[in-house]
Amino acid sequence: MKALNLITLVLVIVGGLNWGLVGAFDFNLVAALFGEGSALSRVVYVLVGLSALWQLVPLFRGAQVGETRAQAMR
Repeated sequence: MKALNLITLVLVIVGGLNWGLVGAFDFNLVAALFGEGSALSRVVYVLVGLSALWQLVPLFRGAQVGETRAQAMR
């Protein structure tokens, strides 16, 4: 699980940075790398979205046990 959490966290960070570039500079890095609307771009977007959903698990688990800072699931 720890490896999956790390992979999904990296994908969420990549997605966040991409949105930051879109907002600040109107530059979509994923589309620039893989082609706008390409199958590979869509796969990246889906993986980022699924990763964000997965990262909700440790967030809510931490809230249930009263943790005050984010920690990886063990």
